[in-house]
Amino acid sequence: MLSFNATQRIYLALEPVDMRKQFNGLWALAKETLAEDPFSGALFVFTNKEKDRVKILCWDGTGVWVAAKRLEKGRFTWPVMKGLAKIDMEPAALTMILCGIDLKEGRKKAWYER
Repeated sequence: MLSFNATQRIYLALEPVDMRKQFNGLWALAKETLAEDPFSGALFVFTNKEKDRVKILCWDGTGVWVAAKRLEKGRFTWPVMKGLAKIDMEPAALTMILCGIDLKEGRKKAWYER
């Protein structure tokens, strides 16, 4: 499990992306679509249309890394906000999403729920 410090900047992309994208493709999305500087050290979080995969892009000062998670059952609960490309998220909220907690209802979703 990943852990994030309380001052970590996190940008969650609201629109789904093609999970075949790797370092350069995600970097371009962070820079152009999310309008943020990937060199800032912030985490950029992306999901696919089915919301069963997540990728996190980060520059650590010496290089860029990508972390990925694929769910075998179920889906991540992803925020929906019309007209926005991203939201600035608290580290605790990202941890809850990655652990399967629905932020709107404040409960862990069963794997079979959509």
